[in-house]
Amino acid sequence: MATESTSIHGEWSGRLAFILAATGSAVGLGNIWKFPYITGENGGGAFVLVYLLCILLIGIPIMMAEILLGRRGRQSPMNTMATLAREAGAGQAWKLLGIMGVVAGFLILSFYSVVAGWALAYVERAATGAFTGIDKAGVEQLFAGLVGDWERLLGWHTLFMVMTVVVVARGVRKGLETAVSVLMPLLFLILVLLVGYAIAQGDFARAVEFMFRADFSKLTGESILVAMGHSFFTLSLGMGAIMIYGSYLPSHVSIGQVTLVVAIADTVVALLAGLAIFPIVFSQGLEAGAGPGLIFQTLPLAFGQMPGGAIIGVMFFVMLTFAAWSSAISLIEPAVTWLVENMSMPRATAAVTTGFIAWLLGIGTVLSFNEWRDVTWFGRTFFDNLDFLTTNIMLPLGGLLISIFVAWIMQRAHLLDELEMPDGAVFQLWHFLIRFFAPAAVIVIFLNSVGII
Repeated sequence: MATESTSIHGEWSGRLAFILAATGSAVGLGNIWKFPYITGENGGGAFVLVYLLCILLIGIPIMMAEILLGRRGRQSPMNTMATLAREAGAGQAWKLLGIMGVVAGFLILSFYSVVAGWALAYVERAATGAFTGIDKAGVEQLFAGLVGDWERLLGWHTLFMVMTVVVVARGVRKGLETAVSVLMPLLFLILVLLVGYAIAQGDFARAVEFMFRADFSKLTGESILVAMGHSFFTLSLGMGAIMIYGSYLPSHVSIGQVTLVVAIADTVVALLAGLAIFPIVFSQGLEAGAGPGLIFQTLPLAFGQMPGGAIIGVMFFVMLTFAAWSSAISLIEPAVTWLVENMSMPRATAAVTTGFIAWLLGIGTVLSFNEWRDVTWFGRTFFDNLDFLTTNIMLPLGGLLISIFVAWIMQRAHLLDELEMPDGAVFQLWHFLIRFFAPAAVIVIFLNSVGII
């Protein structure tokens, strides 16, 4: 029987609330922005198959482990790891895993807020008809004009951070749960409407063939490594977000079942995003593997040429904003809970304090695109260094240590207790994956991300 204690911060009202929250954390810019373009760059259907296999063998096992830690500890990631290390008779150095997760999420929030501000800016631009009749030079100038203007970027960054802080300050039920209960259904609705538009106005048949016809001749070793990496990062693993959300999970809810549902929902959003984007791109004769510029340059160009493109553009960037917002509240939550627990701060004060410091740090990212674009350390801008440190080092290391702690340090009886499953074939398969396969895969992801392989 899973632990009956509850977090001092509150608890989700039930299974659906957790699924919406965890899906909201997982569904972010990575699904709607990154997944379509890495699919385009890596040949389509064969890449999607490898990605789905990686979700099954790497993403789901580690996500189950991180939720398990959160629910058993019922505290901020730092305090959870300290408590569980004592319970397992392990050293207090394991608290560093919790600290690293919180710091990683906080650092990501600082630059994520800036990029999310681009989505907000493009909602306004789409609504005012800035895309109508625009040409390639026009979209490039539009984007360059945004990122080159630090004052405008700072304004959008500030607005997005305020939106995030307001939600988190209201608490688990009134803030986080209320927000995801509205944002996630709306996100799915907008995405389905966009897919419907893509079917009616875009080259849908070509998009389906591109995404689901498996051409293994286009699959390279690098493509497999990209699929492995994205399967890990897309579920928000290793940054404390899923651990803290797990700490609010009611004891009667099956960790295995909710993890499976969240992984499926996250994957469905990524696939639907591709089915919404690629038909529009193909119908306009544009490039599917256009990289990060697919969202902020290629799509506005397509919207400007298509019937009803202005309305569709607004819907698309509203959806992108919702996805970023639901992720941002999970990134700030671990640091807020630590301040509440260890500094005895009221939640609202903790949220404002954390948000303000992340906002200040975000100014470095704002300036990386304009005033500081020629200022580099280790050959990278301030933003690129933060991105490299968190994405390439801290998150894989966090995922690896979560796997090791759960599989090698925690008592088997405690795992069975928290997962509420018999010591049978399903548990043994999960235990094997989390003990051997997932750590090995994360090491490969880590070595590839830092350029060793």
